[in-house]
Amino acid sequence: MSLSMAEKIRILLRRKKMTITDLADILDTSRQNLTNKLNRDNFTEKELQQIAKVLQCDFEGFFIFEDGSKI
Repeated sequence: MSLSMAEKIRILLRRKKMTITDLADILDTSRQNLTNKLNRDNFTEKELQQIAKVLQCDFEGFFIFEDGSKI
């Protein structure tokens, strides 16, 4: 069972001892807006890259074919 992007972000927040409010403030958005995005699991790649930068990790978005190749 794979985790949703929102679940992964929540795990990263716990590991970094940050709250959704902390992340929202750094991203210059409201806590409510970020919470809505987490609840809908609806992020652009740009937003995911920004979140990764704030959480001091890398984000790699790609598609993986059945043969293991990625694009």
